Parts: sequence; C-alpha cells; structure tokens
Amino acid sequence: MKLDRMIGILSILLQQEKVTAPYLAEKFEVSRRTINRDIEALCMAGIPLVTEAGPKGGVSIMEGYKIDRTLLSKSDMRAILAGLKSLDSVSGTSRYAQLMEKLSAGASGLLAGDMHILIDLSSWYKASLSPKIELLHDAILSGQKVSFTYFAPKGESQRIIEPYDLIFQWSSWYVWGWCEIREDFRLFKLVRMTELKPGGSFEKRAAPLPDLAASSVFPGHYQVKAKIQPEYKWRLIEEYGPESFTVLPDGTLLFSSAFMDKTSIVGWVASFGAGAELLEPAEFRKEVLAFAEGIREKYLGP
Repeated sequence: MKLDRMIGILSILLQQEKVTAPYLAEKFEVSRRTINRDIEALCMAGIPLVTEAGPKGGVSIMEGYKIDRTLLSKSDMRAILAGLKSLDSVSGTSRYAQLMEKLSAGASGLLAGDMHILIDLSSWYKASLSPKIELLHDAILSGQKVSFTYFAPKGESQRIIEPYDLIFQWSSWYVWGWCEIREDFRLFKLVRMTELKPGGSFEKRAAPLPDLAASSVFPGHYQVKAKIQPEYKWRLIEEYGPESFTVLPDGTLLFSSAFMDKTSIVGWVASFGAGAELLEPAEFRKEVLAFAEGIREKYLGP
C-alpha cells in the first residue's frame, strides 16, 4: 500500500543519511518510477527531500530540517510489532511483520530482545472470517458498497452498507457502516454475515465514530438477580467479573447484573441447568420453567 511504503521510506531516511532510488525500489519491491512518485508525495506533504544525481547521489532529508529520530523507543517499537503480529493472526499472512521490518530497516537493534506479549485475534471461525475481513477492508479503501445476508435475533435480512471501519471489540470483529435499509450507521457482527459481495461505489459521507460503550451497545433493560451454585463461580468471574456476585452464608453466590431482554435472561439461567435459580425479575420465573419443561418433553419422547 502507498501509505505503508511512504512511511517506510521516511523511516529509512531518518536512519540513513542518504539512499538511492534503486535501493528503495528493491527494498519495497516496486518500480523506480513508483519510488519517484512517493518522494514527490512526501515533498508535497511537507517533508523536504533532496535528490542528487551522480555516483555519490541519492535521496536525503534536507540539511537543517529536524525530525526527532528517537520518537519511538525500543519498548515502543516492540509494542508496535506485537500489534502488527496480532493483525497477521487475522489475515493468516506475515505482511504486517514484514512492514515492521521495513519500518525498522537499518536499525534492527530496535527489535532485539524477547517478545513476551503474544496476541492472537483469530477465532474458531478463522477460515471464514479472514476472507470477510479482507473483502471489507478492500471495500473500505476503494469506497465500494457491500451486500450480504445478516442473521440477528430478530430474524434474517438482506443488507447493503457503505463500510467505514473494521472494529475488534468484545472478542469479536464488527464492521461499522451506513445501512441503506435503516438509513443510519449500524454495527454488524462479521460472524453473522454471509454471502458478502462488493459492488457499486459510494461517495463517503461524514462518518461519526460508533459509541462502543457496553451500556450503549448492550443496554440493560432488566436488572437480574439469581442464586448460583458455587461450582459455577469461575463462569461468573469469566463472564461478568468478580464484582458481579456476593457469597452467601450457605456458600451459594448471589449474582446481580443487567440484561438486554427476556430471551437472553431465560437462556442464560437455563444454561446452568439445576445450578441456578432466577430470583428477579420474578415474572420471568415462569418463563424459565416453561423453557425447562419444553426441553423435558422433547427428550421424554411420545
């Protein structure tokens, strides 16, 4: 990508006094003409680059123009590398790690040392998820609409969106875009999207950043209280944190949290089997009982 390459060129010039265009062309695996266009673009962006012809010529930053070469410390560079490697875990390639190597060209010492932060953003659905991420990313960069089938609790629907951002949040991938059906910006979960097809360019509009606060995306309309058996403490801690419950004198756990809707409450309580009892909202206790009886009848058979 052009931006990646331009950042790489600037990084090399910060670390080496002068380099040749053929060297940069070989380093970034592009033509010399492409490098010349990148240099012109950097100059237009306000970085004064000087090109000199001859055996000792090359490209350099104008003398007297100062850029802090110590802007990124070794720990900063290691943190960036960890982040870039985490993106490789999604795409299944090593392109971001290769980009980091190019950014640190001529200063390999910046990457020396052990890496103790390992981030893997891939999921159980990596085989199907990675192509979606690539397709949506390309559509965002090229300004192409994307059509798809979307599966949500309220049903299945056909959508066409103008994609603006890919977001990794709550251990899942989402795309933020303008939905033609809703005529508004919406957040779509990638694992619920199928049959993605790019098509039709769009003029980018002013796109606000999504409000990713849990209270906004998952509004708690019902306050739930439930008594949970102690063998499920690990699950409460994993799903809601240690502050979500108190230990009662008999050892059982009094759980309290907000839920979005009745369906999620009933399903969550029933998933514990006999290990949970819903206390509040009291009107949903019959719903849990009906859910359990439905399962019992199905397994009892005729």
